[in-house]
Amino acid sequence: MDFTTVINPSNPAETYETRLWPDHCIQGTHGAELIPELDLEKVDKVVEKGQRKEVEMYSAFYDPLEKPRCSDSGLAEVLREKGVSDVYVVGLAFDYCVKATAMDAAKEGFKTWVIKEGTRAVDAGHWDAVVGDLRAKGVQVVGLDGEEVKRVGSAA
Repeated sequence: MDFTTVINPSNPAETYETRLWPDHCIQGTHGAELIPELDLEKVDKVVEKGQRKEVEMYSAFYDPLEKPRCSDSGLAEVLREKGVSDVYVVGLAFDYCVKATAMDAAKEGFKTWVIKEGTRAVDAGHWDAVVGDLRAKGVQVVGLDGEEVKRVGSAA
């Protein structure tokens, strides 16, 4: 696997290493569309991430740069405006985007869970290590049959 160094466009002294990926989820393509099974009548807002091609943005909240931050999706503000206190994270990939989103949700003060049946890892051999990283940040990985998920299902 190949890696590259990303340089903060506003501060060349700030850098980070990231994995190189094939093109995916490109704006305006099928890969970036919402799945047809999603009931759009229940969707209040779509928050897009990764809008700056020069910065990798795994998290749905913001990029990993801080001095200054380059991209902020506004997700934290949207959730706070809606009175959200708990965040459940699913999607691809567990060891990259899901992990970063869950850690940032917890950093933003939300009670955060990853639903294990709703995600898959790029490198399944690192699953336990990612679970440990998440737990260290206050994020729990739970199953669909867990009380955390049942609580939400009974409220719907």
